[in-house]
Amino acid sequence: MSDAPTLSLPDNASLFTRLRVAIQALKVLEHDPANPTCGQLLNICLDLNVYASLVQQLQRSEEGRRLLSERPSLQGKELDLDALERLPEGTLGHGVARYFRDNKIFPFTTTLELKNDVDFIGKRYRETHDLLHVLTGYGTDVVGEMELQAYALGNLGIRTAVLILLFGTLGQLKDRQSGVALSAYLRRLRAAYRRGRASQQFLGFRFEHHWETPVATLRAQLVAPC
Repeated sequence: MSDAPTLSLPDNASLFTRLRVAIQALKVLEHDPANPTCGQLLNICLDLNVYASLVQQLQRSEEGRRLLSERPSLQGKELDLDALERLPEGTLGHGVARYFRDNKIFPFTTTLELKNDVDFIGKRYRETHDLLHVLTGYGTDVVGEMELQAYALGNLGIRTAVLILLFGTLGQLKDRQSGVALSAYLRRLRAAYRRGRASQQFLGFRFEHHWETPVATLRAQLVAPC
C-alpha cells in the first residue's frame, strides 16, 4: 500500500509504459484489492484509448461538453448517504444508500489527480460502478460482478472488463464457488453483454441530478430489458 501514492501515468505514455504501470498497479491490488488510486490507474492504463474515444463522443453534444467542463463528482465525500437514505423508497438515492449499507461497503474515492478529460472519464467510470448495480439489478456476488463487467464491456468497450472476465471465468472453472453451472454462467455473461450493447451509454448520464427519480423510471430509460 505504501507504493500506491508514488504510481502515476505520464502524459502521452507509450504502450510499454502503460503496461508497466498497469503491472505495478496490479501488484498493489493483489494485497489491497480496494485501493481506489491503483484501481483507477489500472483502468486508465488499459483503457486510455477507450476513454479518449468516449471523451470525443461527449464533446459532440452540449450536455456532454458541460459534463467535461464541470467534472461533477460522485466520490464518497460528495455523497451524503444519510440524506439519500431518507428519500422515498424506490428512488435512486434511497436505493444507492441502501446498496452501500446492505453490502457494508463505502462509495468510491480516489486521490489520483485529474490532469485531463480522459482522467475524469476514468474516474467517472469507477464512480458509476455501484450505481450500475442498482440500475441493472446485477448482484454483488461473483456471478453478479462478472455480469456487470460483461454489461460494461458491451456498453462501453472497456478493456479492463475483458481482463476481469478472463480471471473471473478461470476462477469459475477452477473453484465453482458460485454454485452456478458453467453453461448457465456463460449464458448469463452473454446476455449481460448483449444487454449492455442494447442499452443507452451510461457514462455521460448525470446521476447526481436524479437522486429523487424512481429507479424503475431510470432503468426503463437507460437499461435494455433482460
